[in-house]
Amino acid sequence: MNSSTGPRFSNWRTSTYCGTNGECVEVAAADGRVAIRDSKNSDEGMLVVSVADFENLLARIKQGLI
Repeated sequence: MNSSTGPRFSNWRTSTYCGTNGECVEVAAADGRVAIRDSKNSDEGMLVVSVADFENLLARIKQGLI
């Protein structure tokens, strides 16, 4: 996705399961997409998925499938 034409993610939230050693996941939503990044390496890029795919990922994690 071209960063000049893609969604702008600015509302980053840190996971409530963030460890004490700073190994955290951050997420942000915009324009029907969810971005996921490493809080320690936020400048290294992000994974962008649809809201439906993100919800599916969360459901699979909660079921212990991932």
